[in-house]
Amino acid sequence: MLRTLAIRDVVLIEALTIEADVGLCALTGETGAGKSILLDSLGLALGARADSGLVRQGASQASVTASFELPHGHDVFRFLTAQDVVCEGDLILRRVLTADGRSKAFINDQPVSITLLRETGDRLVDIHGQFETRGLLDPKTHREMLDAFAGADTSKVERAYEAWKNAVTARDALLAKIEAAKRDQDYWQNACDELAKLDAKEGEEEVLLERRAMLAAREQISSTFAEAKVFLEDEGGAIPQINRAWKMLDRIAPKAGERLNPAIEAMDRALSELRAGLDVLNSWFDKDGSGPDTLEAVDDRLHALRAVSRKYQCRVSDLPAKFADISDKLAAIRDDDGVLAKLDHAVQMNENAYETEARALSQIRYKASSRLDKLVMAELPPLKLDKARFETCIDVLPQDLWGPNGIDNVQFVVATNPGAAAGAISKIASGGELSRFMLAIKVVLAGTSAVPVLVFDEVDAGLGGATADAVGERLARLSKAGRQVLVVTHSPQVAARAGHHWVVSKAANDRGIVHTNLERLPGGKERQMEIARMISGASVTPEALAAAGKLLQQAS
Repeated sequence: MLRTLAIRDVVLIEALTIEADVGLCALTGETGAGKSILLDSLGLALGARADSGLVRQGASQASVTASFELPHGHDVFRFLTAQDVVCEGDLILRRVLTADGRSKAFINDQPVSITLLRETGDRLVDIHGQFETRGLLDPKTHREMLDAFAGADTSKVERAYEAWKNAVTARDALLAKIEAAKRDQDYWQNACDELAKLDAKEGEEEVLLERRAMLAAREQISSTFAEAKVFLEDEGGAIPQINRAWKMLDRIAPKAGERLNPAIEAMDRALSELRAGLDVLNSWFDKDGSGPDTLEAVDDRLHALRAVSRKYQCRVSDLPAKFADISDKLAAIRDDDGVLAKLDHAVQMNENAYETEARALSQIRYKASSRLDKLVMAELPPLKLDKARFETCIDVLPQDLWGPNGIDNVQFVVATNPGAAAGAISKIASGGELSRFMLAIKVVLAGTSAVPVLVFDEVDAGLGGATADAVGERLARLSKAGRQVLVVTHSPQVAARAGHHWVVSKAANDRGIVHTNLERLPGGKERQMEIARMISGASVTPEALAAAGKLLQQAS
């Protein structure tokens, strides 16, 4: 519910705080006292369009802060969390409007856009008045309201729609690839042939650069290897000399017992290691037999790879991937594996599944709309709308407008005179009729909406007697359905039904500046006196007091 509404420097209000309560709350007062200023202020906090004329004369800025106490799992918390707005405890909406027309919005002291503030406000408060165009008067909300009334689960339709659109996206992506490839088919074929002939391998450039460095130093390496081999294997080299020493010791070893064995074994190991080293030197240039044998051959291969990479504007290392991509383009054109046909089939299957789910949802909506129409129609006669007609129109949308919520366009329409064509509520109903239609619909939908606060501005305009009492009874019924209902009223029958009552008045201070004041009536004589004033005017008569007492007694 709306816990507090703090207003500062808005038109005639210098500083005012309303501490609201659950249930039906009535705001009464003389015409021109400033009741509309309170609603304009609430609208500011909810993201309504700002007008610099709302800033009190002489003030640099106006501000309005609305604090809401909500159940922990309320939908608005999930919505704001998705928008990266931190939500803990009460939800506080604040709007600041400067005298030059600039506006700032805050949610829980976090700066937000006016659009986000308005979308949040729409989830918290429904305002119904003669000039209000949000909420029920916005046809975009009617489908959601009908689904809530029907208890319809749209999740299957949403999932089927997503699967259908994913299939369409995959099919269209392949089609685009095919069409693009067809436009340049000759180019891609030549490119594919050239890359196939080049046959670039992953990591080939690095291997070639390493081999080039080795080949460039081959003469120096060969000379060094030849000299090293002389030291190892020529007549005076290490291997023959150690071999002679080993043989000499091996012949004398039996006469020396086992004391020479370690020396003989060490020489044997040395000979083995030296011969292994010699083998490496002999085979060093042949260890990569798959590569080019000459520096010229390496340079030619590097030049070919780099020339083709420049041609296709990629790195040498990306040439294998480029070849695979171009091959895929050509394969798609040929569609050798029937991929396009498979994707077409997937699109059709998912479209059929979506349409099946969507039409099942439509049937639920049609049945619910009949019940909704009957219930709303039953509410109209007591509200002096006995000649009016309410209808829920459901039309199948063109296929290009089908979406995750189904294939239906849902709109609430009314006709105020017998035989007249039904039309949009906002265009057919007059100001007073409009509010009463809203009240009737809200009474029927009371248990299905997550919006916790309902505001009615002069819903009883031009009414009296039994009709005004019927309005009050329905407002009280709404407030008992888990809603906080705020009503601006001139009707004593409506005011008497309220559980909480505020009086708005206007007075001048000692400097002659006019201010709007708000007084909460505790009950008893104060409240009876205000309702009596509403009955008889400024001069309260005993008869009016008696009538006020009777209204309060009947409403209790």
